[in-house]
Amino acid sequence: MAPHPALLRPLALSSAALLFTGCAAGADTGEGADGSDGASAEGPAIVATTTWQGAFATAAGAGDVTVIVPADVQHAPEYEPAPSDLAAVAEADYVLYSPFEPFAQQITDAAGGDAETVEVELDNSPDTIAAEVTRLGELFGTSDAAEAWLSTFDEERERIAEDLAGRWPDGEAPRAVAQVYATWAAELAGAELVETYGPEQLGASDVAGLAGAEPAFVFENTHMSAGRVLPDSDTLQIGVVNYPGEDLDLVALYETNAHTIAEAFAGREAEPGAGGRGGHEGHGDGGDHGDRGDHGGGDSGE
Repeated sequence: MAPHPALLRPLALSSAALLFTGCAAGADTGEGADGSDGASAEGPAIVATTTWQGAFATAAGAGDVTVIVPADVQHAPEYEPAPSDLAAVAEADYVLYSPFEPFAQQITDAAGGDAETVEVELDNSPDTIAAEVTRLGELFGTSDAAEAWLSTFDEERERIAEDLAGRWPDGEAPRAVAQVYATWAAELAGAELVETYGPEQLGASDVAGLAGAEPAFVFENTHMSAGRVLPDSDTLQIGVVNYPGEDLDLVALYETNAHTIAEAFAGREAEPGAGGRGGHEGHGDGGDHGDRGDHGGGDSGE
């Protein structure tokens, strides 16, 4: 199937806007972008436990962001922080973490009394991204940069959603089930979400219930995956990547997942993260695969 023309449009405008946002956040004005005191050339020093919190911080306008868990770690909560990681925490102004991470207490203890620990809600739904980026921008003194980023993000999200709607099989919103932490991707795809499951492991009765919903697609969370959800059906499974790559780019993460979704809509199952720049290197290359807007067509492998 030939790629949708809109999918081939380079994101030059959004890239330029994001670059401008980063420059605005890093400008040495002597005060924060919203007029608050104390911002340095790169804003406050941020340590984020994973690329997910790091991407939220970057979107909020932070220019000095250190990530503890490497981007190629498939299941970040299993990571064991090294002494050097904890040393980096001690030098930070803010430490971003999430409570479900087993090492969160180690991180907050290492921060001591100098760094401010900030709990971040991790979800890639537009509402959560908007709320967290806005909150972090206010905290860092980079509200103007956060607002500019969110404006660009909204435009790109709407474009991606429209592109995917143009690829619906038979021109109708497909029926889908999704793991609870992958529902945002199903909503981005415009799917009719008929059931959700998890985060607990699926039992036989759970699988039977999902199969009974007769979905055309399963949106599976690759970071908690136990394999094929509906092995005895023709349902196509879409592996959703939640963690951004080393570039800490949430728009690139959306593009990466859009590629996987577009392949599934065309009847092909692509490797999660293939064909895009976001996501863990364990699921995709994590490098530049060319035009970020090219979701469909071409080789779906890494």
